[in-house]
Amino acid sequence: MNIALKHDLFFNEGIANMSQKFPFDHFLDSSQKTETTKKIINDRVLKQDPELIEAASSASAQEIQDVNNEILSQLKSSISPQKFDAYFEKNFVLAKINTDTLDFSVTTPFIKTMIDKHFTSQIKNVVTKILGKSYKINIKMTKNHMSLSSNKNNILNSIKNEESLGNKKNDGPKKPTFTLDLMPTKDDLNLKVESKYIDYMNPSPTNNVIIDHSKTFDSFIVGPSNNLAFAAVSAVAQKPGKSGKYPSLYIHSNSGLGKTHLLYAVANKIRELYPSMIINLMTARDFMKEMIDAIQNQDLQGFQKKYSKNTDILMIDDIHDLKNKKGTQNEFFHVFNELYNKGKQLIFTSDKSPNEIDGIEERIKTRLQWGLVIDIQPPDLETRIAILKRKSFELDFYISDEILNLIACSIKSSIRELEGSLIKLSAFSDVMKTEIETEMVKDLLCLNDGSDIQNITLEKIAKTTCQYFKIPLADIKSKSRSKIITRSRHIAMYLSKKMVRVPLLEIGRFYGGRDHTSVMHAVRKIENQLKNDASLSKDMILIENNF
Repeated sequence: MNIALKHDLFFNEGIANMSQKFPFDHFLDSSQKTETTKKIINDRVLKQDPELIEAASSASAQEIQDVNNEILSQLKSSISPQKFDAYFEKNFVLAKINTDTLDFSVTTPFIKTMIDKHFTSQIKNVVTKILGKSYKINIKMTKNHMSLSSNKNNILNSIKNEESLGNKKNDGPKKPTFTLDLMPTKDDLNLKVESKYIDYMNPSPTNNVIIDHSKTFDSFIVGPSNNLAFAAVSAVAQKPGKSGKYPSLYIHSNSGLGKTHLLYAVANKIRELYPSMIINLMTARDFMKEMIDAIQNQDLQGFQKKYSKNTDILMIDDIHDLKNKKGTQNEFFHVFNELYNKGKQLIFTSDKSPNEIDGIEERIKTRLQWGLVIDIQPPDLETRIAILKRKSFELDFYISDEILNLIACSIKSSIRELEGSLIKLSAFSDVMKTEIETEMVKDLLCLNDGSDIQNITLEKIAKTTCQYFKIPLADIKSKSRSKIITRSRHIAMYLSKKMVRVPLLEIGRFYGGRDHTSVMHAVRKIENQLKNDASLSKDMILIENNF
């Protein structure tokens, strides 16, 4: 037997064996195998290369596409539509069929994680059912995060190239018309929801601050905790610089309480009222990076000119990030002096007051205190509820007052966290196609069972207020009219009306047998004082957060 005959028998035998391992004939047209493909396989088999022998049993691009369609078709019938759309539709494609393994490509690490964790067994079962034997499933990221559609195009192009090489007279294979649909599991969807929440709570840092036009004074919820800061920045926006009240303004608070929102609001209002003014709004880190770049490019003079000569409004967020950066502090010192002396507007924010920032030179601390220094406290209950209602309106997301109250009573220290909770609930509702219920909220947001909220009583409010002001509980219920006791009693009455659903008469009786008119007088007095008394607002919030 000559070598050519042996070769043909070897090839035919390989094709026969291949049909046992992989039933292409079940749904494939073997005539699509071209002479060019056959020649390539023949040459590789002759060389007895194990890898090439394996290639002899692998499928063509058209066969891979057809197998892919069949797999997706069966997965679609066994997975919910939401999960299929999220993890498979245009995101999951069969890339290669080997002797014992199938290689799939996905578009994102998240989808790979979800499929590996929740769908591998289903895919294996479907593959065994279609191909008649079990295969190992390999799932890999597609290069450059290509979408499934682009990968399909690559497959189809390779089919065309293969056919054109083998026989230009043959028509290329017909494009598959099968439509892919995919659905995610519950865990997959939960991860998708969680990713939206994480993205909102931890926004990606940027090198240049872009002013958010949605952050305006109208979209800022004002309450006792932030009314003074709001009034100050509103005044600055109306008359910036030396013509106004506060040419230098310093706002500090814990993270997530609205400092950056106020910066954007000022910038947007000044642009509206004074379009010719040059505004430079940045973080302290951006200021430092720009200075370093200027030094490296030997253009420090250009940097100095930008901030000392060509700036009308300088706003630096998170000024505390300049700590221990002596070179940057020195440039900032000269910029501050130049702009302040020219009557330009300066606004800074930080998580600490100037005196509390370590690693900042005393001369800079002094200058940061030349203007008005204001702090923002965590919002009170009513402000938190108002913030949640505003955010739900922006998200076009209906949620009951009962759930809003539950969230507002449980999350007290951060507006960002409050809004983030609604982002998570809204995403969960959209992804899971379900209405939001109270028990679901407690589980998703890891809230308590509400017992602490329900246990806010007249007694608890009175005790907490007395502990804060360091007076005996008996005194707040007594007839004493000393200044500290009267103030404490009025605050306790105000909080009682606000947080406990009982008649005014019952509140009056609790506080020493007073009538409902005494309670009304106390409530009105506190409401009026909260409008202008920042220290009272701070006291109120600290007491409330101790419940």
